[in-house]
Formats: sequence, C-alpha cells, structure tokens
Amino acid sequence: MVLRKFISLLAILFIFSQSIFACANYNSPDKIKNFTLPDFNGKEHSLSDYKNSIATVIIFVATECPVSNAYNTRMEDLFKEYGTKGISFLGINSNKAESSEKIKEHAEENGLTFTILKDKNNVVADELDASVTPEVYVVNGNYDVLYHGRIDNSKNEEDVVTQDLKNALDEILSGKEVTNKATKAFGCSIKRV
Repeated sequence: MVLRKFISLLAILFIFSQSIFACANYNSPDKIKNFTLPDFNGKEHSLSDYKNSIATVIIFVATECPVSNAYNTRMEDLFKEYGTKGISFLGINSNKAESSEKIKEHAEENGLTFTILKDKNNVVADELDASVTPEVYVVNGNYDVLYHGRIDNSKNEEDVVTQDLKNALDEILSGKEVTNKATKAFGCSIKRV
C-alpha cells in the first residue's frame, strides 16, 4: 500500500514537472503568417502593423509561469534597448486561464511596457508551434523567421553565459545573417484550450 502511494506520488510529480518546465522543439518555421490579436485593452494589433520595423521580436509570455516571470526584467530591458533602434516587441499570452485583465494587471505590476497580446484559443501559438513561455520568434518585414528559441541560456540571470536573443538582434542591426538561428527554448508549457 505504501509503495503504491509512493509510485502514484512520483507519477504525479513527474507529470507536474513536465507541465511546469518543458523545452520547446526545434521546429522553426521559415516564415510565419500575418496575424491580428487584441492587446489587454482590446485594441487590435496585426503583425503587418510592424512590417516597417527592422525586425519584430515575438515573445510568448505568461503571468503565472515562474520561468517567464524570471525573465520579466530582461524582456523589458531588451525592449528598452532595442525598441529605440527600430526593433518592435510583441508579447503574446496564449494560456487559456490567463485573462486580458490578469495580463494587464501582471504587466503593470512588473513594469512591462511593450505590447502584450491575448491569443485566445491559442491560434497563433498553434500556427507557430510555440510550446513554452518564454519562447521567442524574430521576424523581418516579410515575416521570415530570423531567429527562434530562448532569450538566453539560464532562468537565473547570474548564470547566463550566452545571450542568444541579444546576439541575434545585434547581428540583424549590423546587417549580418543571424549565426545561431535556432536555440532550444525552455520554460512552462503553454496551457492550450
């Protein structure tokens, strides 16, 4: 009886850990389609609204994911640094249980000033095959994917060795091709409908 309970507990912990901390796959599309989603105030934004940017950074985010939350300051810092250089930033929340009101409250509490969109029914997440938060796609004005993957290599900022997104953006701004086009994103799995 004790052994059966222990095995059941291990199974539950394994399932829980898989839903909390997961890795994205490497299935990077070469191109994505235009999409239109509302922000947390209900204003609609289309990817095509940003086609004159040097590049657009799309980051799948969450309000309740500890990994995504560990990146809040880093995401905002990247937005502040690169937003002035012609690069647009869009956050996308595709989690079914996180309402627009919750997203707005979370953004205000955490000082997130870049646009965050609500992907109701995870349509865009499904289209891009996004799996975790945070997960990044960088596209140009023709919707070609220039980079897909993680922001950097560690949830803990003091352990960061490679700043993958920053490196990609620096190469794009220099007119170079991105050297490392795909990295393995990690975080909490997107909770789909």
